Amino acid sequence: MISTEAYSRILSQLLDELPPEFFRELSGGVIVSAEAPIPDYARAGDLYTLGLYRFSHGMRQIVMYKGSFDRVYPQADEAEAVPLLRKILRHEFRHHLEYLGGVHNSTSLEAEDERQKQAYLASHRE
Repeated sequence: MISTEAYSRILSQLLDELPPEFFRELSGGVIVSAEAPIPDYARAGDLYTLGLYRFSHGMRQIVMYKGSFDRVYPQADEAEAVPLLRKILRHEFRHHLEYLGGVHNSTSLEAEDERQKQAYLASHRE
């Protein structure tokens, strides 16, 4: 398990890879949370939210959940964490950019996430 300091340092380096335009209107920035939230639709506590893009009261923010990362990737060392965190972070930035661009169609990440959720629910029918 990587330390909180290493997690934050890696995220900082990954943020430096992104062009300044990606941060437009991201007024709440990117924050790290120690929480390990489980989505309300998880059937067996087998899902964790690794990152979240949120828009609330005019503030746009990306939350990266270190607690979830530790539970999903407990054996990851720093070198292994880099591509995993890059994928999570860019996923959340895609939500941000699509939201800013008004992209809410069948090819959006929002729609893709919903399809994955429905596939998960279908595979966990009681």
